[in-house]
Amino acid sequence: MENIQIKDKRFTPFIKEETILKEVKRVATEISRDMAGKDPLFLSVLNGSFIFASDLMRNLTIPAEISFVKYSSYSGISSTGKMKELVGLNTDITNRTVVIVEDIIDTGFTMKSLVETLKAKNPKEINICTLLLKPDKLEVSLDIKYVAIRIPNEFIVGYGLDYEELGRNYRDIYTIVD
Repeated sequence: MENIQIKDKRFTPFIKEETILKEVKRVATEISRDMAGKDPLFLSVLNGSFIFASDLMRNLTIPAEISFVKYSSYSGISSTGKMKELVGLNTDITNRTVVIVEDIIDTGFTMKSLVETLKAKNPKEINICTLLLKPDKLEVSLDIKYVAIRIPNEFIVGYGLDYEELGRNYRDIYTIVD
């Protein structure tokens, strides 16, 4: 792993793919155990979670359905705090067990808004699963049941995460160089 350049920013290696995949498998095992017999709907939040959702789904040992929504609260390297729904839910979730699959939770505002939106659609239960959590940056109370990796408050790219829509294709996760 070596440093990478994306537009005007340099990034240095942070989490290797093998570590990511090991933690994704661990989370998939936990979910498979907890969701056995519940017929869960996995709701992947695009664009960032598509790689995580793919690897997670391949590691599940239970029947599972997946759907996608697209929300955004980022501009450049910081959250705007305002969530925009870009692609909405097209699946009926009434009385369904929903597992939200997110790439990263930092302030938690986007996730809180998504949970509130989903609650209005009368699901049986909502569970949150995230690849990455920045616990020191979390500003709202969330019940995050499944966390693959906890990280410090760093801006990162790779494994689905981007900087101005670039960098999602890297297998490893990189952090910005000051």
